[in-house]
Amino acid sequence: MKKFFSKAYVAFIFLFLYAPIVVLVVFSFNNSKSRSVWHGFTFKWYAELFQDEAIIEAFGTTMLVATLAAIIATLLGTMAAIGFVNMKKAPRKFYMQVNNIPMLNPEIVTGVSLMLLFVNIGRFLGGLELSFATLLLAHITFNVPYVILNVMPKLKQMDNHLFEAALDLGCKPIQAFFKVVLHEILPGIISGFIMAFTLSFDDFVISYFTSGPKSQTLSLIIYAMTRKRISPKINALSTIMFITVFVLLLVVNLRQNKDKTTIRKRGKMIG
Repeated sequence: MKKFFSKAYVAFIFLFLYAPIVVLVVFSFNNSKSRSVWHGFTFKWYAELFQDEAIIEAFGTTMLVATLAAIIATLLGTMAAIGFVNMKKAPRKFYMQVNNIPMLNPEIVTGVSLMLLFVNIGRFLGGLELSFATLLLAHITFNVPYVILNVMPKLKQMDNHLFEAALDLGCKPIQAFFKVVLHEILPGIISGFIMAFTLSFDDFVISYFTSGPKSQTLSLIIYAMTRKRISPKINALSTIMFITVFVLLLVVNLRQNKDKTTIRKRGKMIG
């Protein structure tokens, strides 16, 4: 009986979380603008979606920002993680706490803070306004901590003697890094990149405060559309965004499970 209620409770929680998304996906194929009555199956809202120039432009901006932010944040986060691992315990603990602040900080606080920073820098330098550049910088800022948290565990799991062995075998430090260290931490780097891309692709609050009129992302376009009469195209667009993010998160989770399995196998072989 106890197991039954525990399973029922879990099922209820999942139903509560995902039922609205299921409804959204189903009505993105509804052959009517009605949000409550089913009138038949159709792909016309998806067809209209891909004919909307504003949405296509916003999609291009979103993909470009997410890709560039993920690449730059992955590079910066990986270098920072390597620096943190090589620090002494006390300063490493301090910098890790500082690294966690952007993740614990409310997004609206981060967004407003970055907006004020960019506006004041623009006044000081002259000519700098909220634009694609400020949007990209903002996304890089909140992505870096997540990359660090994905790379750090891989660095801690790595045997430090591998790098020294590569040096003893004739590798230069830079060669030893790319042939040994990078190979060992690559799963963490990939997970960090995917996580950064997902967060950037899905962000609304920080983008709202740091983007310019010519750098609108998909989330901002959806928000603008909801202030008018809601079109079923929003359902289609939201469905595509949900599937994209879901697939990326699924890839991250599968990779993490694969890494855990590999570590267990190595532990058994050593044991």
